[in-house]
Amino acid sequence: MWELLQRECDRRQENAKLGRVRRAAFPYKKYLEDISVIDLPEDAQRKYKTLSSLDFIETGQNVIMAGNPGTGKTHLAIGLGIKACLAGYKVFYATVPSLVNQLKESRSEKMLRAFENKFEKYDLVIADELGYISFDKEGSELLFTNLSLRAGRKSTIITTNLSFERWDEIFHDPVLTAAMVDRLTHKAYIVNMNGNSFRLKETAEWAKTN
Repeated sequence: MWELLQRECDRRQENAKLGRVRRAAFPYKKYLEDISVIDLPEDAQRKYKTLSSLDFIETGQNVIMAGNPGTGKTHLAIGLGIKACLAGYKVFYATVPSLVNQLKESRSEKMLRAFENKFEKYDLVIADELGYISFDKEGSELLFTNLSLRAGRKSTIITTNLSFERWDEIFHDPVLTAAMVDRLTHKAYIVNMNGNSFRLKETAEWAKTN
């Protein structure tokens, strides 16, 4: 009888883990174990152990990964997100353009407050690919408001290909940009992800064998 109860308990826990991963809506599954740490940029190598402990979620700290394309920002962010799901945390993943669209749609359907209430309660939000698309005034203000709601209380991982001084290219508002950077970086882990592109390396290796 005890073994049956234990197996049922284990089954439910496993289903709960898989459910959290599914609801996080990752575009694909990338695990930390799949990362070649020695191929990450030097700053990411130094901070890898600290980040993979997930202590930053417990303390409500943000993580900003900034650097050129192809250096492992998204893989690292998703790997941390999946580990967080498996550890019992509620995680939300979206590219920044997708998040802005969701916010706008929620506002037009008069569901914005419900979306915001849910959004600010996630243990970890991953906002991927900040910098590839700029926003209009409405999109910038919605993004600022909702990321600010989490600042200092819940963790957000942001990946970006732009340095902070170039964020005004996205938001087109120096005052809002300065406030966004100030709130997101307060007591945050800033990870310099400038380095050699994984994708270029893989393409070069593929070309040698084909």
